[in-house]
Amino acid sequence: MQAALYDERDGYYCRPDRIRQGRAGDYRTAPEISPLFAATLANYFANLFADLGSPQRFTILECGGGSGQFAHGVLTTLRKNHPAVFEALNYVIEDASASSREAAAAKLSEFSDRVSMSSVDFSLRSPLAANPASQTKVHAMGRASDTDIVFSNELIDAFPVHRVTGRGGELKELCVGLNGSDEFVWVENEPGARVVEYCDRIQLRLAEGQIFEINLGAEEFVRQAGLLLNSGYLITVDYGATRNDLLNDPHRFSGTLRTFHRHRLGDDALSSPGEYDLTTTIDWTQMTEAGQREGFETFTLQRLDQFLLTHGAVEAMQALAASLSDQVELFNFNAAARELIMPDGMAASFQVLVQRKQSQ
Repeated sequence: MQAALYDERDGYYCRPDRIRQGRAGDYRTAPEISPLFAATLANYFANLFADLGSPQRFTILECGGGSGQFAHGVLTTLRKNHPAVFEALNYVIEDASASSREAAAAKLSEFSDRVSMSSVDFSLRSPLAANPASQTKVHAMGRASDTDIVFSNELIDAFPVHRVTGRGGELKELCVGLNGSDEFVWVENEPGARVVEYCDRIQLRLAEGQIFEINLGAEEFVRQAGLLLNSGYLITVDYGATRNDLLNDPHRFSGTLRTFHRHRLGDDALSSPGEYDLTTTIDWTQMTEAGQREGFETFTLQRLDQFLLTHGAVEAMQALAASLSDQVELFNFNAAARELIMPDGMAASFQVLVQRKQSQ
């Protein structure tokens, strides 16, 4: 999964020839669906700016910023609605893909005095890379007190995972091997030390043949955010479930690893590496437990549509609609915005986790 997604030459997220997002790509995220997502989050960021005492320098780090679509919406809204926040703003975009960083820099050129790009991988998407040297790379960006918000949208679900299965009352790790035809296949093996430690810590028990994904990179991501934030917020938007749901939902008995291609789900994660997006449902219980170890408290865990409505999506929608004079544009905007605020829309399948860390 690490190689298929993040290999510098052939990885899905790093290939400049891939159209990943939008109608012509494999999936659409909330920022592509409607500007309402970024506008509402921008207003929320402005509220957090006030909660943090209106600092002279206000740094937002967006991890996995992609083409800069979300950042553009946030910066546009802050410049228009919250000029004091905009003047204090330092917006940092981290992305593993050089082509994505280039695209974001071009899209955000009008905000070049407020935006900087980073190739530092704060998520350490390869869990095996977690070591003291990687911590040095993080601190090269600045001290903990320099960052106020760490934000990600649909990032954690694409971290490489370990897969374990129940076999004869024990846990086996599903590794990747080759069959006689040189095709990738799943091979059961003894779990590695870090997987064993995690399974023991959460007292994992699986039924015969049951599969469960372990996202060690998610814990490392929270740990790195804890190093960067002295007093601030870690905001994670993604699709996930509690550990209890992941283990007991019969529809997830075979795990949640899946592919995305041309807006269709698939279940053969070993086919055509580098061609398909790979993703898993994240474990919100793991995220909150990891946060507690790093000094975070769980501030909010809410369905995305409900979160947006709670934090002014209707008012933001009215303001955006008022700026549109073309009736076709207005119709398309209203239809897309409904996907984010209606209980049967796309956003109802996502959640927002806000974790707060206060200075000691």
